[in-house]
This record gives sequence, structure tokens and C-alpha cells, in this order.
Amino acid sequence: MSTSQMQEKAANFAWVLRSNPMVHWWFKILMVGAFLGILIFWGVDGFNMNTFQNNFVMLKLNDSEVFLKSQKDLNFTNLSFAPHLEKPQPIDLNLTHQNLAKTHVNLDTLTQTHPHNNNISNSTPQVSSNSTKAPPPTENPWVSAEFGSNYSSNLLAKWLAPGGEPCKDSKTVDIRVPDLDGNNNKIELSTGDIHEIVFQALDDLGNPHCLGGDYFETDLSGKNWKARPPIKDMGNGTYTFSLQVHPDFPGDYNLTIILLFRHYEGLKFSPTRFAFDRVLRVIPIKFRKSASLLPEIRQCNKFDYTKDVWSGRWTRHARNDSCPISDDGRYRCQEPSFPCQHPWCDGPLGLLESNGWIYSTHCSFKLFSTEEAWNCLNNRWIFWWGDSNHCDTIRNILNFVLDVHDVRLCPRIFDKNITNPSNPSQTVRFTAFSTVILTIPQLSGLNSLINASIGSVVEGLFFAKCRPDTIIMNSGLHDGVFWSNIRQFVNGADFALWHFGPR
Repeated sequence: MSTSQMQEKAANFAWVLRSNPMVHWWFKILMVGAFLGILIFWGVDGFNMNTFQNNFVMLKLNDSEVFLKSQKDLNFTNLSFAPHLEKPQPIDLNLTHQNLAKTHVNLDTLTQTHPHNNNISNSTPQVSSNSTKAPPPTENPWVSAEFGSNYSSNLLAKWLAPGGEPCKDSKTVDIRVPDLDGNNNKIELSTGDIHEIVFQALDDLGNPHCLGGDYFETDLSGKNWKARPPIKDMGNGTYTFSLQVHPDFPGDYNLTIILLFRHYEGLKFSPTRFAFDRVLRVIPIKFRKSASLLPEIRQCNKFDYTKDVWSGRWTRHARNDSCPISDDGRYRCQEPSFPCQHPWCDGPLGLLESNGWIYSTHCSFKLFSTEEAWNCLNNRWIFWWGDSNHCDTIRNILNFVLDVHDVRLCPRIFDKNITNPSNPSQTVRFTAFSTVILTIPQLSGLNSLINASIGSVVEGLFFAKCRPDTIIMNSGLHDGVFWSNIRQFVNGADFALWHFGPR
């Protein structure tokens, strides 16, 4: 088709639009209808220009930053049909998505009011009711104390190692606790959380001591909570320990740090000669209740007794300040049936006669009633080995637990069948052997077995057809005095094992 023909047709079509009255009429009707449609839409939906402006700007935040800069002076007033005036709201075009969520515009309201704006709301931040709520509480682990690998051999190696040149003539006399020193106001910590504290040993000149081996003790005491947080020796003059209080025990506490021995002097023969025993810090701390949670302590079972280190706390669940010690030496502050609170223990706390205190560690203990104790010990044989302290333990079990009061004395060698006074069919055998015996050197500890007659008695007990069900040993005091060093004690323990167990 030629160019002249195309121009002719275009001219003819333009003439039709200009000269045809019907086209003009329908065009007017179409424009009026479109305008009425816009008015009806605005009236029904409550649409106004401020809403259009904000939605439009937020939409463009995701599309083009250049567009926002070009529209910096846009400022619409409320053009809705409601007869009121509203002060223009300027738009900060530098707002990020987070800042937009903080403006006067509630994006959730926009989404609910205008369901058709889903595309816009999905591309912009939304302020929902969930975003203002506190995060869910976190569950923290309990502080756990563990021996490092080859603990004893490493301890001996460090003890026997010569001191470093910078510290060979230096000894610890004080400490520096960066996290706690210099705070005029009381320190506040959150319950449930683990707070690790680091401190530095200082010499008499206030300089850092560069060797480990000092023996510190910590004490965290409150009204209803007492603990001895274990200390870890870093080997270079710094030490660490962790504080943790259960959320049920907020309040005021005192943290005490004591230096008992310096540079392994507590391992020497007759260590009392080397005791430093000085309180270096007493620091007030307030533990405020937090939302942190701790795992519930379970009750101890037989597998827990394979754990090398037990570290726990004393908690108090009752208090009676008007309970004197009775004539028979009892300290009855609560009724015998007063129950322990779960999960800190299970059983009658009143029988413990501790005025409401109970000890727990990574697990909690069961407190046996007299009936439960007899059912557990019936037809059992318990062998006790140690110093005179175990005689007190035996008497306490007989009097406070088994309700047996006819055994007044516990001699150095004690072997007796105990009968339940309430049920004569139940018996338990206690055999006690104290290392304080007149026929051997005093305070001999495990070395008592070197005596042929004593060794043969013990062997006769453990290599007979019937042997004790349980061994309870408490000879630390005597062994600590008799053996001049740890290496000798290790040899003595091996020698004792030869008597107590199969060869």
C-alpha cells in the first residue's frame, strides 16, 4: 500500500471523530460515568489522599530510591469526604524499613482496612502484636564442676615444677576482681544466668602474680541460698568461678573470697603451719529475678555416684528462730513430718533437724522416713572404715533415721546386728573399723592394714563367701596426717585395695 493511501485513510478517520455527533455523545457519557465511579469508590472505602500518599511512598521504597528523592516535596492534605481538616504530615524520605514501622502509620490497620493492599503490606515491615511481646524465656544449663583429664597427675606435676623466674620469690597476698572491684553501688546480677568472674592474684607490691597453685575458697550466701562456687586455676595467676542463683531465690547476697593456702602449700606435710586463711573480699550482690529458666533437678540415682565432683547449694524452705536445743541434744525446729519442697529434695525435711536447710547438687536427695529406711536396709551389711567421725555418723543414723536409741557407744571396732524396734523381723548389720587403735601407731589411716592381724581381719570380711554390701570410707583426717606426701598416699591406697577387693 502506498504512503498516499495511508495518509488518506488517516485523514478520513480523523474527520469521522470530529464530525460524528454520536461519538461526542458517548464520549461524554463515558467520562461522566468514570468520574461518578471514582466518587462512589472514595465514599464507600473511606479513601483519602493521605492514605494514598503513604501507601504510594511505601510501595516505592521497595521499587526505587531515586523515585523517593524526586518526590521529596510531596505533601498531601486529607482529601476524604469527611468534613474535617488535618494538619499535613511531612514524610521523612530517609526512613528505613524499621523506621517506617515506628511512624504514626499502623501498617496492620492499613492492611485490615484495605485488604487489596496485600502486595504492599507484604513488601513493607509490619508491626504486629507479637512484635511488642517479650521474647520467650530461655532455659540455661546448671553450673557444673568437673575435673580435667589426669587431674591428680597434672596437679602433682604443677606442684613439683620450679617456679618461673619472674615469680619465684613472689607470693600472693591480694587479688584484683575487675568485674566487681570499684563499684560504689551494689552490684546487680540476674537469676538463672551464669555469671563468670575472673580475678587476678597480686603480690605484696600489688603486681600480678604469674603462677597458679593458690587455694581460694568462695562463699555465696543469701537469706535462703548458700553455695561454694568452685574455682578454676588457669595456671598463670588468674582464676575463674561462676555465680548462678535459681530464679526462685532472688535477693541480697554476700560474695566472700578467702585465700586459704598459697602455691600448693596445702599439700605439704602438716599444712596447718602454712595456712594463710585471709578474707580478701566481701562483696554485696543483689540478684534480681529474671525470666531465665533452669532445668528441674531430678532425684539422684545409683549412676550419679560415679561422678567425681559434686558441687551444689544449700536452700532453705522453713525457718524457726525460737527452737532451742533440747535436753537430749535434738534440734527440732519443724514437725518431723514437715515436707521438703520439690525438686530440692523428697521426703520429711523436719527429720533432718536443720531448721529448713537442705543440700542439693546436680541431683536432689531423698530423705527417708524411719519405715522407708528400714525397708531399704533390711538384711544389708554396711562396712565402715575411717576415723572417729564415722562413729558419730553411725550414732546419727541409729538415732535420727532408724529410731534406735539403745546403742550409746560406738567403739573403735564395732560389729553388731541392729534390730528394728517397731518390727523385730527387720535387721541390718553395721561393722565399723576405726584407724585409731591402741595396738597400732596413732592416726595411721590406710596404713593400719600393714598390721598383720588387722589386715587378716579385713581380708576375712571381704574374701569370705558372704561379704559386705556397701563400704563407707572416711579416713581423710588420719591419712592426711600419716602420709607425708601424695605419692606415698597413692601407694597406700593401692595397698588397701589389695585387701578390700579381688586380687
